[in-house]
Amino acid sequence: RLLESHLYYPLHLWISLCRNTHLSLLDSSGAIVSIDPTMPQNTERYWNYYKEELFQNVLTQVAEQFSRAFKINELKTEVTNRLAMLEKRVELEGMKVVEIEKCRNDIKKLREEMASKNNRCQQQQQQLSEDNKKLTPRRDVPSYPKYHLSEETIEALRLPTFDAWQWEPNEMLSCLEHMYHDLGLVKGFNINPITLKRWLLCVHDNYRNNPFHNFRHCFCVTQMMYSMIYLCSLQEKFTQMDILILMTAAVCHDLDHPGFNNTYQINARTELAVRYNDISPLENHHCAVAFQVFSQPDCNIFSNFDPETFKHIRQGTITLILATDMARHGEILDSFKQKVDNFDYTNEEHVTCLKMVLIKCCDISNEVRPMEVAEPWVDCLLEEYFMQSDREKAEGLPVAPFMDREKVTKPTAQIGFIKFVLIPMFETVMKLFPQIEEVMVQPLRESRDRYEELKQIDDAMNEVGGFL
Repeated sequence: RLLESHLYYPLHLWISLCRNTHLSLLDSSGAIVSIDPTMPQNTERYWNYYKEELFQNVLTQVAEQFSRAFKINELKTEVTNRLAMLEKRVELEGMKVVEIEKCRNDIKKLREEMASKNNRCQQQQQQLSEDNKKLTPRRDVPSYPKYHLSEETIEALRLPTFDAWQWEPNEMLSCLEHMYHDLGLVKGFNINPITLKRWLLCVHDNYRNNPFHNFRHCFCVTQMMYSMIYLCSLQEKFTQMDILILMTAAVCHDLDHPGFNNTYQINARTELAVRYNDISPLENHHCAVAFQVFSQPDCNIFSNFDPETFKHIRQGTITLILATDMARHGEILDSFKQKVDNFDYTNEEHVTCLKMVLIKCCDISNEVRPMEVAEPWVDCLLEEYFMQSDREKAEGLPVAPFMDREKVTKPTAQIGFIKFVLIPMFETVMKLFPQIEEVMVQPLRESRDRYEELKQIDDAMNEVGGFL
């Protein structure tokens, strides 16, 4: 009964394609059905039923396809809506993250500022709390000299070429003690030798272990002053009181230096800057510590002086220490230049101005010394400068280019300083004391030339490096 629906239409094609083809028709039970004209046709009822069933199947499939299509559209709409909501939430959350990150950065910055201020306050409090401890010598003073200086050392001490790097602190203390005796200050002013020892020990203990501004620097400045007193025959031109003031100011000129200059003190608003109203805070502090030391009976080398003489010593020492502030360099040198051509040793103002220039010369005199003695001091100074500039960067303070480790080199640091500060000042002093040209001014010129050569080499190396 299925012949018409399954075979009728293709049957004539098969016959036309191959006339000799044998066909077998099987019924549902597998029995062969004879194909002949007498074979009954499919009933109309079954054929209609089959078409109806086929149509229903098609409709069902179409309905299912439409249903799936509608569901897919619904899902697409739902997914689109959900994605839109998620995008909005992500955007809102992103804005929150940005705000949170900004708050975190603000909090971090605030904490760093508070920590920095707390550290400075703690350092200042610790420094102030330790002042009284340091003002008293921490060691017993022997009643006899620990070191006996040879004649060779005594002669070398009077020369600007003296090499302080070869001496230990106790040996330098003995040298300082010798200078006071040698200049006649101990005998002339009736200074107790044991008090002198205690004072020098206390001075040593009140210099910090900075790379540059330390006790060795104090010794170098004082030794240079001692050598200039001999080289320029100052004892023939000055009173012994002037000599005592020159030596004592040199010894005390950087007491308790913190290793950070006046610019930092003022910009960071340190306790010293606040105390001294931004006016030479370090130099004022050096003076204060010096006379705090002298206020200790065991360290007061001026204990035998009458009040008027002590007042004169105090005022003279303070004047010289304050003159070491390089911010006043131009002012002091210009004043001396106006007096040098008609200098009058009987004029107190002239003498005071000369003493101020002398301590300035001694304070920055390292380049006067031989190269092997002078150059390590440049490294020490740059190390101290770099420590300061690093802190200034960390605290958001201005940084001077000559102190920035990323910008300065040894030759560039020294050339300008020697050419525009040292040589003009020493050449002006040379007008009054021509004998310093060979041993002081000429070494400065040679040092300038050497650093200019080094700069040329550095520049050439940088050019070569630029091509590589």
